[in-house]
Amino acid sequence: MNDISARLPAFPAIPSTVPRAIPSAIPSAIPSTVPRAIPIAIPSAVPSAIPSGAQQRSRGGAGVRDTGGVAGLIPVPVRDAGDPRLADYVRLTDASLRTSLEAASGLFVAEGEKVIRRAIAAGYPVRSILVTEDKLAGLAGLASGCAAPVYVLPAAVARQLTGYQVHRGALASMARRPLPSVAEVIAGAKRLVVLEDLVDHGNVGAIFRCAAALGVGGVILSPRCADPLYRRAVKVSMGAVFAIRYARMAHWHDGLAALRAAGFQLLALTPDQSAVPLDDAGLGQRVALLLGSEGDGLSSRWMHEADQAVCIPMSSAAMALGVDSLNVVAAAAVACHGLMRSPQDTAR
Repeated sequence: MNDISARLPAFPAIPSTVPRAIPSAIPSAIPSTVPRAIPIAIPSAVPSAIPSGAQQRSRGGAGVRDTGGVAGLIPVPVRDAGDPRLADYVRLTDASLRTSLEAASGLFVAEGEKVIRRAIAAGYPVRSILVTEDKLAGLAGLASGCAAPVYVLPAAVARQLTGYQVHRGALASMARRPLPSVAEVIAGAKRLVVLEDLVDHGNVGAIFRCAAALGVGGVILSPRCADPLYRRAVKVSMGAVFAIRYARMAHWHDGLAALRAAGFQLLALTPDQSAVPLDDAGLGQRVALLLGSEGDGLSSRWMHEADQAVCIPMSSAAMALGVDSLNVVAAAAVACHGLMRSPQDTAR
């Protein structure tokens, strides 16, 4: 790949991936206008206060059947997908809309009861919960950590609102927190995974799960990497994005400089079988593993800046059949396992 001059142009204002620079603060209100294609009404601002239980119950509307109470939670029956209180859950499958809306509103969506619990346990504030009628009882245990309204919808209304069948039955709108700086994340870490321009949310979520499960100390993202708090990334990671610290570089061109200055050995993972096998690489006290994008791998600049190129050896029989590499998630899992060897293990 050519140097930065030949790389893809920076994202426009409403991208499908993450812009090169991340704002220092995220506003708390939903934008006053949204694309005309959105079929339901969205309020110009998120209410500053959650209505009391009595107020919420009175808004359910005549003719809405009683959903039953769950200790500690306030069920709010809703039958209209256009209800402005549901604006956080609009068209969850529209990546462009959600990327813009969630960043502007300072929110993300957690899906499934287990993931919601993990987000709450990690300290993310709950804005609201959306649950289908048949799943309400399963949320009883959230009462101790959640004081937000719980909107209870028929499954068909939830599908109309979100754009897909909510199989797990529960969604939660969570407030984002300011990201730590790269310096804060790397301060106490011995092993890091560094992702360059991975744009698939599912892949990013899966790599976070691998890194967290295998004990990696943190994840650093290039400016163009997909958002780890996007709904699919959170879902695929099974909440592992809440279990490992991460930060986003402000600039790609000199993004590795802070890691090198902090004493990290930079290992570039490549499918090139002429590179040093990862198990044979001598690991220092602090090591950062560089992983490239799904299609092109690491850029030529980052390959050049790495201390060493390493590979995962492929079977010669598989190579003869044209199978010459693993996908980025499988490679990340194998590499993270190898990365966690102690420096003493590398003496051969």
